[in-house]
Amino acid sequence: MTPSAKIRIASFNVALDRRQPGQLAAEIAGEGSTQLRNIALILQRLRPDVVLLNEFDHEGEGRDDGHLRLFCERYLAAGEHGIDYPYSYLVPTNTGLLAPVSLSGDGEPRLPEDGLGFGTFHGQYGFALLSRYPLLVEQARSFRRFLWRDMPHARLPRTEAGPYYSPEVLEVLPLSSKNHLDLPVRLPHGRVLHLLACHPAPPIDEGPERRNSCRNHDELRLWHDYIRPGYGDYLVDDAGRRGGLPGGADFVILGDLNADPQDGDGFRGGIQALLADPALNRRVALGRLRPGSRGGFALKGMGERRGSPRYWTHSQGLRLDYVLPGRRLRALASGVYWLAPTHPQANLFWNTGGWPERGASSDHRLVWVDLAV
Repeated sequence: MTPSAKIRIASFNVALDRRQPGQLAAEIAGEGSTQLRNIALILQRLRPDVVLLNEFDHEGEGRDDGHLRLFCERYLAAGEHGIDYPYSYLVPTNTGLLAPVSLSGDGEPRLPEDGLGFGTFHGQYGFALLSRYPLLVEQARSFRRFLWRDMPHARLPRTEAGPYYSPEVLEVLPLSSKNHLDLPVRLPHGRVLHLLACHPAPPIDEGPERRNSCRNHDELRLWHDYIRPGYGDYLVDDAGRRGGLPGGADFVILGDLNADPQDGDGFRGGIQALLADPALNRRVALGRLRPGSRGGFALKGMGERRGSPRYWTHSQGLRLDYVLPGRRLRALASGVYWLAPTHPQANLFWNTGGWPERGASSDHRLVWVDLAV
């Protein structure tokens, strides 16, 4: 009998967004920063076999991954506890990609307001995948160009006067604010796992039309439909292939989903429906293996939140970051890496005043799940 193996899957919004294109690459190639070093320490300590890095700036199309590889070599593989990631993928993104028409219908299109995904330059807030196991890039599917209007019963934003977006805008506006990527990875003993990675729009910076909340809701629904037989038949990927995930395929949804099932802005029905779906491993989604930590209990001024601090992954007291395996996968353990302010390594998360410090590592916390494969 072939012995079972354990792998650790993680999602980490590393907040490595910068104000100018090329700024992050120059920082990695130059003197670096405390933030880069602390992110590396966190990844070395947790040692995920596969990790999604949200908010990792790049040039937009993912063709130049030099700074990602340099980050792996100079930071992650360095030192006594270095970890190697021989496989990586820089994901093409819609962020900062200027729309051919003004999304608001107000004059000439300009960034960031008229990006197909919000960003001041193409590639800002992009994402990347790192893996110790082979990424089957040639089998990947992406839905970066799938138009929002082509989702049946899409929750397109409206005003009292009617639809918020004009027909001209809906001809070019994708559903995905960054990308929706199905990237298979070959695990030990030959098992293939589909990594369903995304980073939906945050439900903020909007008016009464709730355009970003609507988009977030439907970005979550894309994966929800994708994993359910028959529901994703309408989906057409960027290569023209139609349909959802093949029946019986193993998968894990991971990313900063920008959706808390109990608190924060946005329409909570989308994330609530996803978490409750029997296609997911219920113990991880809602049960006793729901990733948690003690770090969130140290947050101040969050008394109005309904959700338990145990499950928060963001410094504003929200559960936003997820690793959600399918029901066929056996979960062994899980967690949110968030140390208390009294811990000797509290500087990875907190300032000396006991407040979360985004520049120390991130305003998000790494979420991990161990799976038997």
